[in-house]
Amino acid sequence: MTAGSTDTLLSHVAEFEQDIDRILISGDEVQAKIRELGDRITEDYRDKDLLLVGVLKGAFVVMADLSRHIRLPLRFDFMAVSSYGASTKTSGVVRILKDLDHDVENKHVLLVEDIVDSGLTLAYLLKNLRARRPASLEVCALMQKPEVQRVDIDIRYKGFEIPPVFVVGYGLDFAEKYRNLPYVATLKPEAYEGLVG
Repeated sequence: MTAGSTDTLLSHVAEFEQDIDRILISGDEVQAKIRELGDRITEDYRDKDLLLVGVLKGAFVVMADLSRHIRLPLRFDFMAVSSYGASTKTSGVVRILKDLDHDVENKHVLLVEDIVDSGLTLAYLLKNLRARRPASLEVCALMQKPEVQRVDIDIRYKGFEIPPVFVVGYGLDFAEKYRNLPYVATLKPEAYEGLVG
């Protein structure tokens, strides 16, 4: 890579991050929490055959890092659901866009989420997965917004409680951007202009 192309790359990164208003959880804090959760999961599932189920797209970053801190042989699967679109609030209507590739009957399933907001999507997924008769079903969520949660959900492995603000980074997006930020942050109001429905 030439000096010119490096400068261009850095200017794009700086431009990209100009949309950030405030960092709520630093990259170091995220990684420390992921390590802690991985250690707990390793202990709890030491003699069990564990299947991690990631909820796409947001949880792919959490699940990738978390899996590297779980010192057990793991299996992976994914579900894709939609309840936001290009909005900052959940619609409450959950659609499964991609179902699991594997049967979960009699398997120990850990559902990995980036964030629990209203809880409606997660409640729907848990009901759907319980009907498939797993041996056990637990939730690991990096973040939770307790002030806006509308359904009571037992989250066994929880990272951070955050205020009821829209956040991006570490897998979370706005209009499919900002997922690759290594921290969790709020956006400046002008970043939403013309896009919020």
